[in-house]
Amino acid sequence: MASYDKKDKKRRQDSENGHDHVLILHNDDVNTFDNVIDALVTFCDHDNIQAEQCATLAHYLGSCEIKRGTLPDLLEIHKMLTAQSLKVSIHQLIGP
Repeated sequence: MASYDKKDKKRRQDSENGHDHVLILHNDDVNTFDNVIDALVTFCDHDNIQAEQCATLAHYLGSCEIKRGTLPDLLEIHKMLTAQSLKVSIHQLIGP
């Protein structure tokens, strides 16, 4: 129950901050871990540890949330990541 309350609170805060979309990294058989990590550091402002964790999660789970924000901001990042041959998608967050 507490976990649901935390997720609901985070979703409301993101919505209030204009972070109504999420950028998802998908696993692929093309990019190396180093390529993915470098792209996340460069284009998503991740530090090396965060980028490595996201790459690992996407590899083992199939996908990982890498950034929240407004649609225009995420579209720009999406464009840059796809230019690096990364497989990414944007999803709208569902309100409470």
